[in-house]
Amino acid sequence: MADTKGPGPVVTLFTRPIRAPQGQGVTFVELFFDLVFVFAITELTKLAASDLTWSGAGRSVLVAWLIWWAWSQFTWALNPADTDHGIVRGGTLFAGALAFLMAISVGDALGDGGLWFAIPYVAVRVVGLGLYVLVAAEDKVQLAAVRLFGSISTLGLGAAVIGGAVHGNARTWWWLAVIGLDFLAAGLAGSQEGWGIHSAHFAERHGLFVIIALGESLVAAGIAAAGEERTSDLVFVAIGAVIVVSLLWWTYFGWLKDALERRLEAASDTPRALLARDAYSLLHFPLIVGVVGIAIGVEEMVAHPGDALEAQVLIALIVGVTLFVASAAAALWRADRTVLIARFAVLGLLAIGAAVQHPAEPKLLLSLTIAAIAAVVVAEALQHPHTELQAE
Repeated sequence: MADTKGPGPVVTLFTRPIRAPQGQGVTFVELFFDLVFVFAITELTKLAASDLTWSGAGRSVLVAWLIWWAWSQFTWALNPADTDHGIVRGGTLFAGALAFLMAISVGDALGDGGLWFAIPYVAVRVVGLGLYVLVAAEDKVQLAAVRLFGSISTLGLGAAVIGGAVHGNARTWWWLAVIGLDFLAAGLAGSQEGWGIHSAHFAERHGLFVIIALGESLVAAGIAAAGEERTSDLVFVAIGAVIVVSLLWWTYFGWLKDALERRLEAASDTPRALLARDAYSLLHFPLIVGVVGIAIGVEEMVAHPGDALEAQVLIALIVGVTLFVASAAAALWRADRTVLIARFAVLGLLAIGAAVQHPAEPKLLLSLTIAAIAAVVVAEALQHPHTELQAE
C-alpha cells in the first residue's frame, strides 16, 4: 500500500508559502516581538526622565525615533508575510533577541554605550529588510519597491553605526542624518506601487503597540507606588492616573482606530501605502513619544503625591497628553481631512489651565487633565463622528 501521509508538521512549517494568507490577523510571535520593543520604550522613559531639559528631551526623541523606526520597518516586513511560517517565525524571534540587546542599552545610548545600542539596532533592521526581500521575492513590483527602500535605508544604517562610535554633538548630528535618510527612503519608496498593504493587520499591529505602550505608563506608576506608604494623596493620584490613561485609551480606541482602519481599507494600492506611511508610520510616532511624557509625569506624581510638581514634570505630562490626543487627530485628518475641533480646543484650554495653576499639586493637575480628556470623549460622542464616517 502506498504511503498516503503528507509531509510532517515541521516540514510543512518551512515549506508552506511564505506570503500571508488572506485575512491573517496578528499572531503570537508578533506580540512577543512587540513586547520587547515596549521594554525599549520603558527604558526610553527612564532615559528621558534623567534629563528633562529641552536639549535632553531632543536627544531622547532621537533615540525614540530609532526604536520606533526599527519596529515600524519590521511591521511593514511582516505585513505581507505568513508569520506562522518557520523562516518568518525564526527571523522574528532572532530579531526580538537583538532588539532586547538594543533595549537594555537604551539607557547608555547617549553615553559611552552608543555602539551597544547602535549595532543591535542596525542588526534588527537588517533582519527585517532581509525578511521583506524574501517575502517580496514572488512579486516583482513589490520587490522593486522594497529594494529601493532598502538601498536608501542602508546609508542610514551606516550613519547609525558611525553615530554610535562618536560622542557628544557629533553623535546627535549623525543620528539626525539617520532620520533624514529614513524620511528620504519613506518618501521615495512609499510612492512606489506594489506594497500591497493588508489594512486590517497593519492597523491591528499599531493599535496593539499603542495599548501596550499605554499599559507601560501604568506599570511605571505601579512600580513607583509599590514601595510608598498608603496615604489619601497616593490613593487619589494612583486612581487618577488610571483614569487619565483609560480616557486616553478611549480617545484612540473608542472610535478613531476603526475609522482609520476603514479609510486604509478603502484606499487603492499606492494611496493605501502612502496613507499607511503617513497616518501610521509617521503620525503614530509623536503619539508614542506622548506616552513617554505621560509615563514620566504619572511616575513622578505617584512618587511624590503631596508635593508641588516641578515645571519640567508638568510640561512632560501636558505635552505628552497633547501629543497623544493631537497625533491621533492628525492621523485621521490625513486619512479623510476630518478636523476634530473639540480636541484642539480642549488641549489649548488644558495647556492654559496648567500654566495658570503652576506650581500645582498632582491632585489638582490630575483633576484638570481628567476633566479635559473627558470633555473630548463626551464632545466626540455627542457629535458621533464615527457614525458620519461609516455613513459615507
